[in-house]
Amino acid sequence: MSEIDLPPEAIADPRTFTDPAKLNGLLARLRKDDPMPYVEAQGYAPFWLVTRHADLMAIERDAKQFINEPRQAMLPLAYEAKAREAAGGQDTKDFMRNLILMDGDEHLAYREITQSYFTPKGLEAILGDVERLAGEFIGRMAEKNGSCDFAEIAMPFPLRVIMSMIGVPPEDEPMMMRLTQQTLSSQDPEFGAAEGGARNAMLEMYQYFQAIISDRRANPTDDLSSTVVNAKVNGEYISERDVFGYFNIIATAGHDTTSYSLTGGLLALLQNPQEMARLRADPALMPLAVEEILRWTNPVKHFVRTAVTDCEVAGKQVKAGDYLMMSYPSASFDEAVFGDPFKFRIDRKPNRHLAFGTGPHVCLGQYLARFELTAFFRELLERVEHIELDGEPRFVEGSFVGGVKYLPVRYRMR
Repeated sequence: MSEIDLPPEAIADPRTFTDPAKLNGLLARLRKDDPMPYVEAQGYAPFWLVTRHADLMAIERDAKQFINEPRQAMLPLAYEAKAREAAGGQDTKDFMRNLILMDGDEHLAYREITQSYFTPKGLEAILGDVERLAGEFIGRMAEKNGSCDFAEIAMPFPLRVIMSMIGVPPEDEPMMMRLTQQTLSSQDPEFGAAEGGARNAMLEMYQYFQAIISDRRANPTDDLSSTVVNAKVNGEYISERDVFGYFNIIATAGHDTTSYSLTGGLLALLQNPQEMARLRADPALMPLAVEEILRWTNPVKHFVRTAVTDCEVAGKQVKAGDYLMMSYPSASFDEAVFGDPFKFRIDRKPNRHLAFGTGPHVCLGQYLARFELTAFFRELLERVEHIELDGEPRFVEGSFVGGVKYLPVRYRMR
């Protein structure tokens, strides 16, 4: 593919992520010429940009040398300062700390609280519900008279799945969708998050979850919420801050990323009709197709690690306290690992994408996401006879989490 002459600093600009060709061109050029540049983007803390699959794998797996504290994402310094000012000097972690910001034995102990829920065996009990909901949401397409914004069908589906797991009623789901978008995609002006909006959204979410937390403490059941609320680490109940952190990460990352894999996955199939035809003809390819959709969409665009001591990575001298921005889309299109990476192939195998990360912080919900994608696309291909684009897709303006947010389609149901 052609290389596009954007400077490395463009990786910090949320607008770069609205144009996949520009993003992929920048990252491909960096992987070739300077795979780990030191980026000093105006308004941001300086950071190393990690673009190669092998380097990102090494960093993720060395969790003692590269830790998650104190930041999970590179956001403008002014944005962070105004958020603290709006909160009277409080930092977000003063009232909420989630798994992503934990390290070492503490992270492992907190992860184990819900680990069994998110294994393939643990999810067996809800697979029927996931498939039923996939049918319900695809059924909504029949009510739209042959055209719709597919995002309005796809995005609420994984939201309903995860909200039902933590006890949020359907009537509150639009609010949770809004709060999630303001939290994870706060750079996008369309989602209406003003300065400090992500923090304000988290505060609103915190207040909402207090009722569920109080109820599960008074009336514990065997559901996911009760498990979190009544969890103990080292014989002590986990703090209020950490309980909310758990609810926050499940309620936001538990659906938003999958939503963008659904919309981006359909766009990839529409832009590669021969691959959609192959998948229709041979549904047994669905597991491989899901992995390719995950590689292609990579909804989590980056996470940040902090070096504990001076070290060398990719031939660069990294100092203690330096930030490393790990570009997952870059790793998942690395020519050293993927043959013809810019070709969408539903039978790609092996497919060592990093859409879920790797190492001790590998995504807790990876199997749930795979189940949801499988159920949804299987239902779509069975019930929608023909589907095509009906306008220009639009992508989220954001460097942290994002994907296709608007996907106009026209179609014919069977």
